Amino acid sequence: MDTLAGVVQTILSFDVTLWALLVLGTLLGLLIGVLPGLTFVMGVLLILPFTYGMDVDASLIVMVTVYVAGTYGGAITAILLRVPGEPNHVPLLWDGYTMSRRGQGAQALGWAATSALVGGLVSWLFLAFAAQPFAQIALSFSSVEYFVIVLLGLTSVLALSQGSVLKAFISLIGGMLLATVGVDSVYGELRFDFGSPVLQSGVDWIVVMIGVYSLGEVVTRFANRFGGDATTQQPERIRTVVPGPKALWERSGSLGRGVLIGSLMGTVPGAGATVGSFVAYGLERQFGKYRRDVGNGSPAGVIGPQAASTATVASAFIPMLVLGIPGSASAAVILGALLLHDVQPGPDIFRTQPELIHTILAALLVGVVLMFVAGLLTAKPMIRILKVPEPYVAVFIVLFSFIGAFALRNSMADVWLMVAFAGLGTLMNRFGFPISPLVLGAILGPLAERFFLTSMISYANDLTVFVTRPISGALMGVWVLVVALVGLQAFRRSRTAITSRHEGDAR
Repeated sequence: MDTLAGVVQTILSFDVTLWALLVLGTLLGLLIGVLPGLTFVMGVLLILPFTYGMDVDASLIVMVTVYVAGTYGGAITAILLRVPGEPNHVPLLWDGYTMSRRGQGAQALGWAATSALVGGLVSWLFLAFAAQPFAQIALSFSSVEYFVIVLLGLTSVLALSQGSVLKAFISLIGGMLLATVGVDSVYGELRFDFGSPVLQSGVDWIVVMIGVYSLGEVVTRFANRFGGDATTQQPERIRTVVPGPKALWERSGSLGRGVLIGSLMGTVPGAGATVGSFVAYGLERQFGKYRRDVGNGSPAGVIGPQAASTATVASAFIPMLVLGIPGSASAAVILGALLLHDVQPGPDIFRTQPELIHTILAALLVGVVLMFVAGLLTAKPMIRILKVPEPYVAVFIVLFSFIGAFALRNSMADVWLMVAFAGLGTLMNRFGFPISPLVLGAILGPLAERFFLTSMISYANDLTVFVTRPISGALMGVWVLVVALVGLQAFRRSRTAITSRHEGDAR
């Protein structure tokens, strides 16, 4: 109850400026979600430079609301125009757009908005009441347990990989190697700088994210000549019909599964809204009450993915605040904003900085409600914004990317590194290497190294400490299972590829 009272008090204490930032962040998040090629991860990244001069509360409020609203904005274009503004809205094409073609677009938009609201609110409750007990448990962890947790986070990216496990592993290792450039955080030794002044200060993972996500995506879209035209066949009449209590009760199973999947996936580093959305859709397709209709214009195909997408937001803050491990790429950017304001996440943050926790919870709660209201009121103007040519949008992305990279440490070295990572991101997209493992490796690599070296110093280089301590031993058991799952996935995919190749040769 203290948490709820603190959140209410924080909301009541918001001044006009903070309310303006809440509204602005929500509208920007919806706009970013609507525009193809501009993901909400990029949106949060592009907002980051503008928060350098703000206090920590204001910066958190605007970034959190952009993050929340961004998970819903793309649903509007996916349902009405068959243009997914975000990767997590691809499943909505299969049922939402079909409903729209049948003249049920208003109902599809209503289900998407309501699912986002329910998913966001339930996930918020999960964060508000589960994070602090988890933090109490985490206070008993030593560097040994933290190393195994980080190891699990790194490995989970491979388990959730949709493509080649080998390519995901190479990307992950590449990110971890990037994090070793510069000064060693434990022994203070300069390493892997190759005599270059650009590398001596190290590679900041925010620079990596700006390069491979924001600038790299622009280069990729430019190489494809900004393919796709969202301005054709725009519907003349756009409205949203919110489902009533009876309809919600009938679809409560789809809502519940979506919220549960999203809340769980949000806590898994590297998973995020896209993975949660696809997993929720798969569950509806295989186990849902209306599974036979999913894929043919069923509301269940809209409810599950959208509820899961928005539910990942609040739950992604749990590992970030308690362990300093972001549950998603957007949470990683917000983590960077916290570090820039000298706020170090960890189990103690709930005791030492309760006001900050209340601000985050308040921003999430108000952001979810504003997202729902603004989503209902702004669907029509958001669709019309798609008439803006994408190259014009790309110009602003490039401009903000350069500003953000330079302003991070007032160094041109970061700008050159960002350009290099933009090229790397373009090549990775071209050759099918996933980007998320690279970024997660750059973020978690230093943590894994520090916890491992600290453990070795504390326990006289005894590697058995990772399995002899009860908690770390149990977590290592889970890690072994995850590794086995990754190996099984890789074996099945290679076997399927070989079978398909043989069938093609036989023809």
